[in-house]
Amino acid sequence: MDGGHDMTWARPSPPPLHECDLGGIARPMLCVIVDTEEDFDWGGPFSRRHVRVTSLPALARGHAIFRRYGLQPTYLMDYPVIDHASAADIFGPWLAAGECLIGAQLHPWVTPPHEEVVCAINSYPCNLDPDLQRRKLAALTHRIEEVLGQPPRIYKAGRYGLDLSFEQDLLALGYRVDTSVLPFRDNSGVAGGPDFYDYPGRPFWTDPGRGLFYLPVTQSVLGPLRRVARGAVGRWIFSAGAAAWHLPGVLARTHLLERIMLSPEGASADEMRRLTRSMFADGHRVFALSLHSPSLVPGGTPYVRTERDLDSFLSSIERFLAFFFGQLGGIATDPLALRRLFESGPTGR
Repeated sequence: MDGGHDMTWARPSPPPLHECDLGGIARPMLCVIVDTEEDFDWGGPFSRRHVRVTSLPALARGHAIFRRYGLQPTYLMDYPVIDHASAADIFGPWLAAGECLIGAQLHPWVTPPHEEVVCAINSYPCNLDPDLQRRKLAALTHRIEEVLGQPPRIYKAGRYGLDLSFEQDLLALGYRVDTSVLPFRDNSGVAGGPDFYDYPGRPFWTDPGRGLFYLPVTQSVLGPLRRVARGAVGRWIFSAGAAAWHLPGVLARTHLLERIMLSPEGASADEMRRLTRSMFADGHRVFALSLHSPSLVPGGTPYVRTERDLDSFLSSIERFLAFFFGQLGGIATDPLALRRLFESGPTGR
């Protein structure tokens, strides 16, 4: 048994999803999501041996920036992070002071029980046998509560390996928010990841019962062609075939069409500001700034290779936050506060 489904990558479209009604929200709200994970070579094969977490002490530098702006970052921890001897000393004081939230990020290849073949297909939780996916997340959930004395309530499937059929299992384990949706991305050709083109870019529920609250990554397309870059057209423009002809790069350089994530990883402060302004003008009011913990150490990710890169990285965060809370008049929030807000309001479309 390899722990993965015997499947093709043409997954069915999601069931009807109920977007939250943002009409009564005047000021934009921002939360911070930190994928807090082990060190590994992003271009290399997956391995159970990749359990070093040298970036954990460096989190303090980013945390200090978020604290200045009244933000409580959500640290989505994977198993090597929470299983490290320093985890309680690093996250415990922030948690006790109300300066952060904790959550879980399931990286199957480094999470027990180790029963599946380690490979690209099985790196997506959605491709695992459902029982194995459940047992892995249970192990991670229990370890977080054991170390920090508080159960995680916020979840992300590693590599955005969303599995909507897993919702009831998440609820049973105490989760209330899922952050695994990556809008305007089709990963089905990348070892069978999810295709998110039919998913909303705004917070949503899967049913009016409002069991699990879904908070998508803040990513969108902007530029004069953004209206046509949805659905099948967008899939083609950002496909591997179009990339081989450099089409996305040409469109981005001419500002006709850009796909930008609200993250200092790959986006400058100016790009993040343009993205936010464009989305705000389109009616978006909920934004999530995303990053990976290894980016806080030079060489930890492809986005930060040197000390100079790290200084630029942190500066981009600072400049974006100054814009969001200054010029845009934004409000700090967190995933659980957003759930409470939309629980008490209309479900939306």
